[in-house]
Amino acid sequence: MPGMEGYTQMSQEKKRSATDDKSREITSVEEGFKLLEETVNRLSDDDISLEESFMEFEKGMKILKQVNEKIDRVEKKVKVLTEEASDALQ
Repeated sequence: MPGMEGYTQMSQEKKRSATDDKSREITSVEEGFKLLEETVNRLSDDDISLEESFMEFEKGMKILKQVNEKIDRVEKKVKVLTEEASDALQ
C-alpha cells in the first residue's frame, strides 16, 4: 500500500517521543501534573495504537511516581518544620 510508509514513519516517531521522555526527571510537581495531563490527552486520542497506549501509560506511571516522591519529600519537610516550631514554642 502506498500510504503505509507515512503511517509507519508517524507511528515510529510517536513511539520515539513517548520513550524519549520516560527517563526524564521532572523538576517540579507542577511540571509533573502538566506532563500527566499531556499523557492523558495522548491516551484519549482515537488514533493511538494499543502498543502506543501501553507506552504512554508506562510513561504516565513513571511521571506519577516522581510526582508522589516529590510530594512525600515536601510533606516530610513540613512535618519536621512543624515539629521544630512546636518544640520551640514550648
